[in-house]
Amino acid sequence: MPVQHRTIIVTNTNTLRSPVGIVRILAAICACVTFSLIAHKSAWNGSIGDLCMFAWCFCFAVTTIILIVEFAGVQSRMPVSWRNFPITFAMFAVLMCLAATIIYPINFLVSKGYHDELRTYQIVAIVFSCLTTLAYIIEVSLTRARPGEVTGYMATIPGLLKVIESFVACIIFVFIADPPQYTQYEALKWCLAVYCICFILSVLIIILCIGECTGWLPFAFNKFLSGYALLSLLLYATAMVIWPLYHFDSKYGNSHKTSDCGHNYRVCNYDRRVAIAGLTAFNLLTYIADLIFSARLIFITTSTI
Repeated sequence: MPVQHRTIIVTNTNTLRSPVGIVRILAAICACVTFSLIAHKSAWNGSIGDLCMFAWCFCFAVTTIILIVEFAGVQSRMPVSWRNFPITFAMFAVLMCLAATIIYPINFLVSKGYHDELRTYQIVAIVFSCLTTLAYIIEVSLTRARPGEVTGYMATIPGLLKVIESFVACIIFVFIADPPQYTQYEALKWCLAVYCICFILSVLIIILCIGECTGWLPFAFNKFLSGYALLSLLLYATAMVIWPLYHFDSKYGNSHKTSDCGHNYRVCNYDRRVAIAGLTAFNLLTYIADLIFSARLIFITTSTI
């Protein structure tokens, strides 16, 4: 008689009772309350509202999956690196929930009455969105790499900076694409190319780390990271000069606000260009920090060989 083998999964309740587990549970609850309140009153519309709802729903769903996987103790069976995936998602969740917390009240709360029931629901939802963001910030602070600790690359400061770089690039794409802000001059198309190239490289590095595929590269991964940071820094430096020059210099473009600004609480073209310039400067500073930490990583790795 053939022997039947059973797969026994031993649950791990300690992960749910740990500080990280408790913070994840709180994050999932707060995110669930947030999108439930908004959905109950149908208090969103358009692409901006869809993005906010997606942020809250996505964070809730992925956090729940992480809790289930860790409770079941099947991290080793997942097709991703569990040293890199949770911290990567937590950092993305911080940025997504923070963006939703800022964007939602600007677009949906301003014109409501102070004693309106809908406004009350929205205010409570915004408070819970703030709590969700805070929970993910605490999770990142608890799970990030400590000095001398052996962990995944995405838990280090350069790894977290990659998440910030790619997310900021996504926001730039939102502002630059609708309506297009780069068609007036060929130099502005170069700026778009800079944003796309750096974004693709950032996402590629994140995927290589989460999939544990860094060994596939024909050269040392840490040197590739420094080369990427230096290249992105130089590219963003050119965009930082070109974008304001062609949009705010009276010789090339309109240096004043256009007539479509200040109406219906919508972001006008001039404000979009200002936002892109500010985000470009922010990402430039991020790449400077990335280069410094990546060079330091090479120095430490080399000195320990």
